[in-house]
Amino acid sequence: MSDFSPGQRWISDGEAELGLGTVLSNDFRSVTILFSASQETRTYNTRQAPLTRVMFGSGDRVLSADGWKMIVDESRESQGLITYVGEDEHGNPRELPEAKLADTMQFDQARDRLLTGQVDRNDWFDLRFRTLHHFQRIERHPALGLSGPRIDLIPHQLYIADEVSRRHAPRVLLADEVGLGKTIEAGLILHRLLLNGRIERALILVPDSLTHQWLVELLRRFSLDVRLLNETQSQAHGLANPFETAQLVLASQDWLFANPHRQEQAEASQFDLLIVDEAHHLAWSEEESGASYQCVERLSSKIPGLLLLTATPEQMGLASHFARLRLLDPERYHDFARFKEEEQHYGEVAGAIDALERLPGDADAREAINAVVDDRDSQALLATLANPEADAAQHESARGQLREALLDRHGTGRVMFRNSRRHVGGFPERRLHRVSLEMPPAYRRVVRRLERDEDYLDELLIESEMDYPDVLIYPDAMYRALSNDPLNVEPWWHIDRRINWLLERLSDDGEEGFANDKVLIIAHHRDTALGLAEGLRVLGGIHAPVFHEGLSLIERDRAAAAFADEEDGSQVLVCSEIGSEGRNFQFCRHLVMFDLPQHPDQLEQRIGRLDRIGQKHAIELHVPTFAGSPGERLLRWYHEGMDAFSAPHGVGSDLFEAFGDALADALLDDDSLNEIIAETRTLFSARLAEQDAGRNRLLELNACRPVKAEAVIEAISELDHDTALPRYIERALDIFGVDSQELGAGIMHLQPSPQMLDGLPGLVKGEEGFSATFDRARALSRDDIQRLSWEHPLTREMMGRILDGTMGNTALALLRHPAISSGRLMAELVFRTHCPAPRSLHLNRFLPPTAVRVLLDESGANLTGKISFTGLSQNLQKVNKSLARDLIKSRHDQLRELLTQGESEAECELPSIIEAGEKRMREQLDGELARLQALAEHNPAVRDVEIDALSRERQALSDAMEVTRLRLDSVRVIITADPKGR
Repeated sequence: MSDFSPGQRWISDGEAELGLGTVLSNDFRSVTILFSASQETRTYNTRQAPLTRVMFGSGDRVLSADGWKMIVDESRESQGLITYVGEDEHGNPRELPEAKLADTMQFDQARDRLLTGQVDRNDWFDLRFRTLHHFQRIERHPALGLSGPRIDLIPHQLYIADEVSRRHAPRVLLADEVGLGKTIEAGLILHRLLLNGRIERALILVPDSLTHQWLVELLRRFSLDVRLLNETQSQAHGLANPFETAQLVLASQDWLFANPHRQEQAEASQFDLLIVDEAHHLAWSEEESGASYQCVERLSSKIPGLLLLTATPEQMGLASHFARLRLLDPERYHDFARFKEEEQHYGEVAGAIDALERLPGDADAREAINAVVDDRDSQALLATLANPEADAAQHESARGQLREALLDRHGTGRVMFRNSRRHVGGFPERRLHRVSLEMPPAYRRVVRRLERDEDYLDELLIESEMDYPDVLIYPDAMYRALSNDPLNVEPWWHIDRRINWLLERLSDDGEEGFANDKVLIIAHHRDTALGLAEGLRVLGGIHAPVFHEGLSLIERDRAAAAFADEEDGSQVLVCSEIGSEGRNFQFCRHLVMFDLPQHPDQLEQRIGRLDRIGQKHAIELHVPTFAGSPGERLLRWYHEGMDAFSAPHGVGSDLFEAFGDALADALLDDDSLNEIIAETRTLFSARLAEQDAGRNRLLELNACRPVKAEAVIEAISELDHDTALPRYIERALDIFGVDSQELGAGIMHLQPSPQMLDGLPGLVKGEEGFSATFDRARALSRDDIQRLSWEHPLTREMMGRILDGTMGNTALALLRHPAISSGRLMAELVFRTHCPAPRSLHLNRFLPPTAVRVLLDESGANLTGKISFTGLSQNLQKVNKSLARDLIKSRHDQLRELLTQGESEAECELPSIIEAGEKRMREQLDGELARLQALAEHNPAVRDVEIDALSRERQALSDAMEVTRLRLDSVRVIITADPKGR
């Protein structure tokens, strides 16, 4: 147990990058240390504190908080605090209390370990140097944060992730159509922000049915350890705030929205990023907002970053869409009427972008573009593009720059990303199979009476306690509700011919049958799904798991897993409507819609469970209806009125708002239905034309810019094929004590050896370990295989353990060479740049820890440029530790001199390193700042807070780089010996 006193200076053994710490307070149990340079505070147990007291001796150089330097002659201690006595750089006698030491100073562990005879293995020293080299290279790489996740390299997903994750506290709406990968985009953004230090904590709110799916996706694809929080776990923490128990918290929206106390705790937890899935369920209107919306609104006002996910941003109409944007930026989106007016002008901008392709020869095109550009730069580009004497390269360059300017400066594209299948391409064909069946007598009896007697509908609604038009569309539900009817004596599934049709298809191995395929069946009501499964079991001996809202999360996952298992899984999965949100069943190609939902967006969500990126087959959509029934009429409206089964069109909400009530009234009248279908088709065509010309066209163009997307993919591919990674992993695994066995086909199995160092991710002594590969495609094809990359937790952990600890920071070796006489000494010194700065600045993208190697012989001659690190290492031999300690002891004074000289040699390299880092920073941030300032004059979606934050970040980075220092990272002593061993 150490004696602590306020004002003493200590450094963290495991987090040396925090800088010099000051004791704030202590008692017999704990001590609190402030690391001012890094803006961090830590509290440690006094009996187990991983801390080292900073105490300098004669000859050591120290730096004061005021910037002057001193060489220590002696020190004196009073009441636990040290005062250093010596001379400053001008030879003046000075005293320096330890409390006045500069916070940016680092305790030089390598020097002290060496001079006390503590040396490590040579291969540890080699690995440390290579780790520092690779870490410096990877931290500056443009693909950092995007290359590690287990995903396909899909352009629109990577473009969005790259664009959004570059922003300070991003607040965006991810609104890609169903199946285009919004969850992957959100995971990529989260992963990169965490990896580069932009954020530290995130809260993820998803529908209850999707919590486990998100948990598995974040772990499997992104290797993110997320805490799933519910009421049981919250109560287990007693009075403590359960949201403070993890870095990443995943919670059910249903649970949190219904619990004001837990909401208050979440608001007080200082998250950096909030992710909300299925955000279209947040109810809002100009008159009032729902409890769910109010909860997210309060959270988003306290949490800097916000990602809203929805495939149907306008499911509840334009006002609902405005409500999402209002959460992202309440200052920008505060007036609904003004927002609607802006929407009307997007067609002009989209038309101008399309007109770019018709220049230079089309005068009308130039006029259309001229109407929407008003700045000097854009006018100059337009003049170049319209100039017939400019060459093709000049035209193409001007066209590209002008397109980028128009996309940047207009519309909601900066806060909303929406890709459509039409824009992305590569999706399978959808095939509609309409099946008309004879209506059961019990159903027909009710429908015929409804057609004859207008008053009977009111009686039916009262008697069945069902809503309108559910009572017409879902005859099985109506049948169940009228259980008191003496004629309704059999279970509905016993009389419903859709069950018989299903059983026939499931046993048919012909072209029309399902016998050899997986089949997903979706019904609107839970009771329908349960009865359907019972009917399949009783009438056909088919055991089908059921997925519905009444199941627990584990039961739902079990049902989905049973369906997904290719070898022993169920052929059929029966879902209630809840099965149409969030779940991915792209391994299946047959979808049976046992009935139809009322809203077009719900229909699209159903189809989207199968029709996703990665689907390799045409989607077979089977819709059994009863001839002459309201359900058949609803099918006609979907198919003939809006072509709903062929592809997502994004206008279903508008059409339902326009015709939903009239459609409900026409479900018993073919003549009225024909009129509504005709009117729907007319409006459908008009809305598609508006989309092509207006905001959706702009959003599509902005949501994936191919040139930038391709650059991101190229950067990721460069790391994917980095030949240094396998060599580095092999060396590191050997040193950390992990056995690696080649299994063939590029797969290896990693297993802990008895000598393995503890604490490696996925590797626990006594357990089997895991299989892994470096190949992205192979990892994607096998869920049981992990993909090793520079970002994999195992790689990051090994690199972190090396760089943050003392492993390999000292070594001694023998060099046998005929050209060098024996008994001579060399010192190989590796210095590392150190710049204490808040992690959120992500300083490493411009100035990561950088190695400066200095090789000196015993005369002080600098041999760095003559002998490479690799060339020297290959000719070194190990020395046992007892002999190494004796050799170091005998050359103590000589080593001190070489350490001092080496520091002076390395310091000569520091200015150029800092200058290069500042240049990289200026090139990127100055350009981005100028771009944002220019955009803000045209596009109000560019927030002032974003520009201010970027300006402050630039200044903070510049200030941090100015105090960059070098510290000795590692040192290897080399003794020459007779090559013949004499």
